[in-house]
Amino acid sequence: MNIGIAAERSSVPPKTIRYYESIGLIRRANRRNNNYRDYSNHDVQTLRFIHRARGLGFTVREVGELLALWFDKKRASYQVKTVALRHITEIDGKLAELQGMRRVLVDLTERCHGDTHPECPILDDLARGDAPGVVGGAPHNKTPGAHGFS
Repeated sequence: MNIGIAAERSSVPPKTIRYYESIGLIRRANRRNNNYRDYSNHDVQTLRFIHRARGLGFTVREVGELLALWFDKKRASYQVKTVALRHITEIDGKLAELQGMRRVLVDLTERCHGDTHPECPILDDLARGDAPGVVGGAPHNKTPGAHGFS
């Protein structure tokens, strides 16, 4: 089947399929006499696997690990579980970071009067340049208007 049909059946865009080929995530497709790529049902199944794994947030490197394990019929399931558990740890870290950012924004919006006055703790905090998740850190030694804004 050509790349268009493979893309349709796998829900992976043709450009992404070409990218996966170029980085070795999937094997290079056979070529027909007219030089068009020719994909098999197995290729489509592999693309579906990749699509699902990417949808779960696995990196391309992790997908490569999972594919190698999927193709290795002598693998131990603990190897697959290790990759998944490592990914869960990464997700938990990202969730904690997002929750910290949310707490800061909730605090700032609760302190902002949201009225016609110009004072705004949200802008004051942004001007300090603290790292996300930090509330009320030490101000930086920047003068107002240093970036051309007054």
